[in-house]
Amino acid sequence: MRASGIERVCVPPDRAEAWRKAGVAAAPLAETELALRETLAAPGIKARADRASATRSPWVFANGWRVRRDPGGRYLYDLSAGKAALAAAEAYAYGADAVLEIDPTDLASLGQMMAFLSALPARDLPDTADFAVVDDGSATLGEVMNLLVRRNLLFRVVKGPSAEFRVNVRLGTSEYPQEAAADPSALALKIRRALTDEQRTLRLFGSEVVIGRLTGDAGRVRLHLLNYGGREVEGLRVRLRGTYPEGEAWVAGMGRVALQDRAVGEGATEFTVPRLGPYGVVDLPAAR
Repeated sequence: MRASGIERVCVPPDRAEAWRKAGVAAAPLAETELALRETLAAPGIKARADRASATRSPWVFANGWRVRRDPGGRYLYDLSAGKAALAAAEAYAYGADAVLEIDPTDLASLGQMMAFLSALPARDLPDTADFAVVDDGSATLGEVMNLLVRRNLLFRVVKGPSAEFRVNVRLGTSEYPQEAAADPSALALKIRRALTDEQRTLRLFGSEVVIGRLTGDAGRVRLHLLNYGGREVEGLRVRLRGTYPEGEAWVAGMGRVALQDRAVGEGATEFTVPRLGPYGVVDLPAAR
């Protein structure tokens, strides 16, 4: 543990003092408390056995929609080897209260990710959203939220229709009947068309396995980029609606990197993140 650089570990209460004496910061966590946490899927992608074509999109396992739905929830990742670093980045990107049960072989990679996350400039900013989703608490709507997040469609979870947004998605209405949610993919496409790509605040090009979470306030913006593909992405193109000044990026495993090919026009700013491992952030001053 000390060699990995991981600074905190959760242990059974009766073992916490022994860990502390060994020089490792230990937080007591009882099995009963662990059992109360909601288990999240191991993040990553899965090839679909019923989809053999090379042109088919991979199936992405991501948990952002679950944390967005219940930001005050307490979560647990039960992870196989190779998943710890991405899970830590995902929890950080969405501000989740999460415990990671990891494979011991991931100690080094997790330590590197935790060191990267702790070195990032602090940015606790609210989500940017283009439309509202009225949450009825159903599993059906949860799957719709899952598809929306995976397709980088930015929404705010609300309890009732919001006058702040032109598009409000509420199942059971004439515009979005309950049966429409039987095909979440088709419903996500319908919502995208209602919003229009021109009015989307965020669009990503060059990868189908990178999910962005855009946050910001009147003074600054942070774009979280999570790469679920398991391999480095080269040349990720980002389009943000609005005119943004020059920004800076940090990429796990690479440190600070320069954004490339910045272009401003037609009410939008575009730039390229040259390389992206499992996680990176882009910080920008607010749009002019």
